Amino acid sequence: MDVVLTLVPMGFVLGATTVAGRVQHHPLDLTGYLWLTAAALPLFAVRRAPLPVFVVTAALTWAYYSTDHPGGPAVVVPTIALFVLTRVRGPLVAGIAGSAVILAGLVVYFARGGELVLDARAGLFVVWLVAVLGIGTAVRNRVAARLAAEQEVAERQSRLAEQERLRIAREVHDVVAHSLAMINVQAGVAVHVADRRPDQAVAALQAIKEASATALADLRATVAVLRSGQGLGPAPSLKQLGELLDHTRATGLTVRVHGSPGDLPAPVDGAAYRILQESLTNVVRHANQPRTVDIRFARRDGQFRLVVRDDGRGAESPTVGNGLRGMQERAAALGGKAEARAVDGGFEVRAELPLEET
Repeated sequence: MDVVLTLVPMGFVLGATTVAGRVQHHPLDLTGYLWLTAAALPLFAVRRAPLPVFVVTAALTWAYYSTDHPGGPAVVVPTIALFVLTRVRGPLVAGIAGSAVILAGLVVYFARGGELVLDARAGLFVVWLVAVLGIGTAVRNRVAARLAAEQEVAERQSRLAEQERLRIAREVHDVVAHSLAMINVQAGVAVHVADRRPDQAVAALQAIKEASATALADLRATVAVLRSGQGLGPAPSLKQLGELLDHTRATGLTVRVHGSPGDLPAPVDGAAYRILQESLTNVVRHANQPRTVDIRFARRDGQFRLVVRDDGRGAESPTVGNGLRGMQERAAALGGKAEARAVDGGFEVRAELPLEET
């Protein structure tokens, strides 16, 4: 790019000046060729050092025009340098540099005995400066706008990818944690009663089979989404509430449901199911000798409310892990909130999800 930016203007200036010299019956001599070549060569570095290159090319071009060499389009060289300077450093720096070069040239011109000529030619310098600054600024702004748009698209894609990654991570955690918790409890029951109560052991193994089959189905669906990059993962719903409660009751807990979730928007339905699932999993895994779990569904002020409370002994304030963090993220994604805390006589999870988009 630097070679093209130098050789093309150089060839144009040398060729056009040669033709102009023949037309003017004043051929361009070797000194003129060397002068114009020297004025154009600094363009090799114009993208790295636009300000010094502009000053040098402008000075050499001005000096060339002050000699008796034939006229020509040598002004193209400092014009390119000023254009690049405007793009790289902005119109303020380029404007100051261009004005300083013009004033310096006029000072030298008058110092050498030149006369002030107030005609159209005197305004050409100003027109030239304003035109180059305007074009350079327009190109600079357009390039900046394009880069900003590309950066915004890249950031949006990255943000969406991160959100999808977190969503899938929550799905995998919820499926695996719940299923493994149920399997662990039922396996313990089967081992404990295998000799004395074979029927109960068989029932526990059957529960393990059902829980593992459900977990495998959900994991396959999630992995399919990861592989294809299209479609949707598992779509949990409180319509599967009965199955979820059966798994929990199979561990020996008494589960009482107060109220009904009713029909919910799909995002709220899925988030509420996963929050309830994680809450029941935490009861099975972490509660100390729980006997009863109360689940309450309610609607109030445009909010769907879910409360899960157990009667485990000696409940303490929770340490935020993947499960609790996942519940909070699900609720926050919908504009709601989820809280978990120790209460008098047990542990409680409370979630509020808006029924309408906020």
